Amino acid sequence: MIDRTVLEWRLDPTCECRIPEADDPNLLVVVVCRQGYSSTLAAASLRALGLHRATDPTGGAQAWFAAGLPKLEGTTDVRE
Repeated sequence: MIDRTVLEWRLDPTCECRIPEADDPNLLVVVVCRQGYSSTLAAASLRALGLHRATDPTGGAQAWFAAGLPKLEGTTDVRE
């Protein structure tokens, strides 16, 4: 999980402060928020940076869980 306030510079393949996994503009990035509003804006921002595969699920996490799709159990990898 990457906090919204640092999302762009942590995923921008041209930024020296990116996470190690963000080394390719073809990287598939799925942004998820509670209802899907913030994640849509965040995915658009990432696409503007050149991450053309950035996307988000319609309806966010609430729609995902309502559809009975799997939930991640255990600890989350929180990137700073």
